[in-house]
Amino acid sequence: MPTESSESSRARSMNETRDRILEVALEVLGENPDAGMGEIASAAGVVRRTVYGHFPARLDLVRTLTDRAVTEMTAVLTEADAPGAQADAAWVEFIARVWPVAHRYRVLLALRRGEYGEAIHALLGPLDELLADLVKRGQDSDVFAHHLPPDILSQAAYGVVFAIADSDLSNATHGARAATITSLLMLGVPETRATALTADQP
Repeated sequence: MPTESSESSRARSMNETRDRILEVALEVLGENPDAGMGEIASAAGVVRRTVYGHFPARLDLVRTLTDRAVTEMTAVLTEADAPGAQADAAWVEFIARVWPVAHRYRVLLALRRGEYGEAIHALLGPLDELLADLVKRGQDSDVFAHHLPPDILSQAAYGVVFAIADSDLSNATHGARAATITSLLMLGVPETRATALTADQP
């Protein structure tokens, strides 16, 4: 009969394997969004059966990656959007902090355009709402433009961040600043204000 210690050790080992598969999947899918479970298993140093034991279908793997991304990005936005902060300043703080996360999960942009788009879109819902609320606050205070509804404008501006994270600029020192300024311009912030807000960024 297995002891409590051996059971917890087995559970810990399974969690470590699951985490390794997820980390490797981000790298593999980042290079090739069409990569199959076999390629992910090979890169993780496990057999396909092990991957399927944790994720019965590729969609389960994508959903788990999206869940992680949403959790991390929501936490960053909640921290960045300080009470009383001007909406454009809060946006700058959010993009500065979320940049490493967006770069890590940039493959979701490609996957969102494919067969998993509906599932990813649904999981991103809570984050989308928070971003729309921030943009609405900016529109109400005339900091952001009014040419689009807040939910669409926030998606357009945030989509640019992911697009730049997935571009050749992503590894450059000015990648985060470029993403911040470009998204601010899309939100209707004047270039002089956008540049001033990001002056402290590398």
